[in-house]
Amino acid sequence: MTFSNPGNSAIKAYLKDVRRIAVLGLSPNPSRPSHQIARSLQRFGFEIVPVRPAVTEVLGEQAYPSLHEVPGQIDLVDVFRASQHVPEIVDQCLQLGIPAIWLQDGVIAPQAAERARTEGMFVVMDDCLGRFLHQQQWPLAKR
Repeated sequence: MTFSNPGNSAIKAYLKDVRRIAVLGLSPNPSRPSHQIARSLQRFGFEIVPVRPAVTEVLGEQAYPSLHEVPGQIDLVDVFRASQHVPEIVDQCLQLGIPAIWLQDGVIAPQAAERARTEGMFVVMDDCLGRFLHQQQWPLAKR
């Protein structure tokens, strides 16, 4: 069985209810893709939660060393980590009842992605959330 992403209309429908996104591996360095995408997510009106050890704050938001330490509900985990970490990340998401995971460009783990989907999670793999929102002409937040 080969993993395939949901269609654009299904992704758009799902994202309409997403408010709070944990950005796993969010770099404090503005030149890094994770930083640029997280900034875009903020502009689109999403609340971001940086998840990265040894960092206290990124983009004006308190950072947490792991998903287990993030207080409150997480609607989606946006993953900027190497593919070999995805099975463990999926385990954490399932333990915490996180309903969705987005694996960024180049983060490819078909077995873990399929397992997450089988367990009821909404899963997108090897795609850029920021680019998707731009391509879909997602409305910017009114700020």
